[in-house]
This record gives sequence, structure tokens and C-alpha cells, in this order.
Amino acid sequence: MPPQLRPYQVDLINDLYRKLNEGHKRVAIIAGTGAGKTVISGQICAHAEGAGKRLMFLVHLDVLVGQTYEKMKSFGLHCGFIKAGWEENREAPIQIASIQTMAKRRWWKQWPADVVFYDEGHITLFSQVGKSVLKTFPNAVHLVMTATPERLGKEQLGDYMDTLVASPVPSDLQQRGFLAAMKYYSMPADGVANLQEVKTVRGDYDEVGLKNACDRPELIEKIIQEWQRLCPGKRTIAFCVDIEHARHVAEAFRAAGIAADTVEGGTPIKERQRMYQDLQAKTILVLTSCNVISIGFDEPSVEVGLMLRPTQSSAMHLQQIGRVMRISPQTGKQYGIILDQAGNLERLGFPEDIKDYYLPHQQDSSGGGKPPPTKPCPQCGRIVLSFIVKCPDCSHQWITERTLNLEDMVEIYSVEQAHQITDPTILREMFHGYRRRAYHLGYAPTLADHDFNAKCGRQPRKEWYFGSIFQGRPTPQQMLDYLQYLKKSAKRLGQREDWIIHEFEQEIGPGSFQRVANLRQAL
Repeated sequence: MPPQLRPYQVDLINDLYRKLNEGHKRVAIIAGTGAGKTVISGQICAHAEGAGKRLMFLVHLDVLVGQTYEKMKSFGLHCGFIKAGWEENREAPIQIASIQTMAKRRWWKQWPADVVFYDEGHITLFSQVGKSVLKTFPNAVHLVMTATPERLGKEQLGDYMDTLVASPVPSDLQQRGFLAAMKYYSMPADGVANLQEVKTVRGDYDEVGLKNACDRPELIEKIIQEWQRLCPGKRTIAFCVDIEHARHVAEAFRAAGIAADTVEGGTPIKERQRMYQDLQAKTILVLTSCNVISIGFDEPSVEVGLMLRPTQSSAMHLQQIGRVMRISPQTGKQYGIILDQAGNLERLGFPEDIKDYYLPHQQDSSGGGKPPPTKPCPQCGRIVLSFIVKCPDCSHQWITERTLNLEDMVEIYSVEQAHQITDPTILREMFHGYRRRAYHLGYAPTLADHDFNAKCGRQPRKEWYFGSIFQGRPTPQQMLDYLQYLKKSAKRLGQREDWIIHEFEQEIGPGSFQRVANLRQAL
């Protein structure tokens, strides 16, 4: 029997056919990781073959050829291959085509394709072969499947596709029970690797610079300690900077008595499958890699993802989290866990906070595409573009990167998760974290109120202010330092002395302002 589609998958396919009936011939199909892209694509291919259409299915990784064929077989479809080592059958109505092999063979240009399906379309469509296919079959229907429509490059899906259809967003799928709930842990606000000296190349961090920043024994040792503290014994995958980093992480886990292995780009498919089976069976507990298990890895039992590679790519970031979001009732998986040593969650956000999907466009003079991201200046409040490092009004300078520290990880929350928190103890500690961060970075205390409200959707309680920074036991010097901090903040914000007194006594306690005034006189 072919796979049974979930209701939202049926709805998505029906939406696609409505778009085609309206005359659209280039449609993006956006389905987040865990939404069932292979089942959706298999059903579309089955419908195409049943209607007598000839369909070319493009993949960009060798391992995806076998995965795609297995799904096609489950629908009873007839396939040929444009892939070295696979049997060629030009008469088959469906051709599974590797873009690497297509670059070396030319017969496909004369194959009468009615439909072209681009798997992982944010990659295949933008390859040299993908663009050639688009031009070669101008009258065909072109369908681009992706979980992550936004790319690092200038060219975007909206530059080539007419419209889109989409699955529900991750938070919706979680509520329906089709994706696992998640727990996120990250370093404290001033933790993780120091990326200040790492250059950006083609939109993402330079790999050589990342290696120097991240492939360090103290960081590897720390992530193992955090794993043992927060999620011992759980099936784990690690996303590393390069293959040497991946090997170092696996070696360190083994040295700590934890079974670990490394999957590499050159690892044969049978050997990969053996590793994945070992992970499911818990023969190994940790599998490390570099860009191998970000795409095409489908082992729902995995419970933990270690983010050890900083990135600026939201596509890579969401693909990695998605490896852990699949449900696995058979293995008793209750939720997925991310341990983020790379700072990616703070940089790129949470899948639960995606509100809708859209077709991104290349930025041009006409203002097309998504509006550029902005941020408020914590000193004067001016809204500036996110990449600005110095405020044009008040000259405030943003601290762009975080310095190395090896403190314990703390649990962090998406906006969607934070809005649902009802435990006042958790909310109070979150607010205290924003207060401490504002103070240590020299930002005005009002920024903590703003950030807490934006994250949690509510105002902090009055009693939460007391002891938020100094735990209610400030030394005389800390009281004096805090007073100077408030005076500087008041000057930037245009506030008077009564504001300083109010803010001071909120943190230190009633009557404390007079005590610190007496202390200053005594000194």
C-alpha cells in the first residue's frame, strides 16, 4: 500500500493543483522539515504518472537518489535514472536525475519532460544545471520543493517562481502532534565562541576562521560536560565546522566513555546506513558530521542536536533543527533538544516563531522582496538597519560578537514558547536575565522591560525588579557603580533625578538611595 497522506498534505497538493489550474507554471512548494516532503513529492509524482505525464526529478546529493527511489517504489512508480551507477531507462515516465551526472550527459535535453520537480530546490534550481533545465523546458511545469525558501545568495526563489503553496508552519504542526515539542539550551548572554576575527565569505562565516574559533579542546570538553548534564544517554547528532572538527568531537566523546562515530561526505551509502541504524539501536549515541546530516538525514529517533558550527544561513540553521523535530513514538521520544554552543538561535531565531511562508525576492531598486531587518538603538531609541554597528544619532556602538566563556548552558525559549509560560519563577528568571544583560552591556534598564515584553507578551511584575542584578546583596561599591550606570542612562534618555531614585530603589530596595547618598558623602 502507498503511504497514507496526512490531511494537511492532501490540502497542500490540492492547493498546488488549484494554482496550476489558474495557469501558473512555476510553483514553489514550501514544506518545513518534518512536514513530509518525500511523501508529498511521491504523491505528486504518482498523480503525474497516472495522468500520462513525463516527470524529471532533480536531486543534488547521491544519497538522495536511493531515498527518492525508495519513496517512488512505495507508490508503485516506474523510474529511470540519470545517475552514474544506476540503470538508465529513457522510456520510464519518471527520471530521477543527479545534477552532477546531468552535467556530463546530454540526452536529457531531448527527453520530453512535461513536469520538472526540483528537490531541495533552494540548491538544485540555483545550480548551473538547474538553470539550464529551466531554460531547456520552457513549456513544462516547474515545481520547486524546499523547507527553507530563503537563500544566502542574491538570487532568490521569487525571482524564478510565480507563486507558492505551503504546509502549516512548525508551531502548527507541533500542536497537531506531527512535530516534536522542543527544548533549547544556549550559553549565557556573553558566552560561546568569539567570532570577532571571523570574516564573512559569500554570505556566511569563513570556514577557516570558524575552525580557529570553534575547534578548540576547551569548547569540545564543555559541550560534552553539558551533554552529560542535560541529556545523557540520548541519541545525538552534532553539526561541526569541518570534518576534522567532527572527528575531534567524536574522539572526545569516546574518550569520555560515550560511543560516537563520524559520517563524512566520502562515507559509502551502505556505511552511512549502518551508522544510522547503530544510532537508532543506541549502539552509538553520538554521530558527528560536517554538512552531511543537515540534509537528507531521516532518523526520527534522534533526540538531541549539538550546534557547534556558527552560521548566518537561516536555511542551514532550520535544516539542522529540523533533524531533531521529527516525532518517534516507537522509541518513546518525548521532545527534541538543541544544545547551541554556536549562538545560532540568538542570531537566527526559532522555527516555532515562523508565522507564515513567503517567496523571497532579490533586493533591487524598486524595493521588491522582504523589508530589510531593523533594530532599535538601546540608548536613544532610533530604529536603524540591523547591520549598523554605530548609531548615527547618539554614536552608541553595538557589541557585535560574544566572547568565549565556559559557563553552564541555560534553557532559552522561542517567542511562541515564551508566550505560553505560566510559571512565575521561570518568567522572573528570564526577566532577571534581561536586566543583568542590559546592565553588564551598559544599556539603559528600560531595554530589559522592552525585550521581556517582546519575548513573553506581558509586562514584568513590580516585585521582580528587586535583586534582579545583585541578588539583593550589593556591596557598597556595586551600589555606587549602579548609581553611575543609572545617571548615564538618565542622561541618554532625558530623565530627571526622580527617575534615577525610582530605578535605584526598585533594584536595591526602599530607602537605599539615601543610604548610598550618605555613603558617597562619607567617601
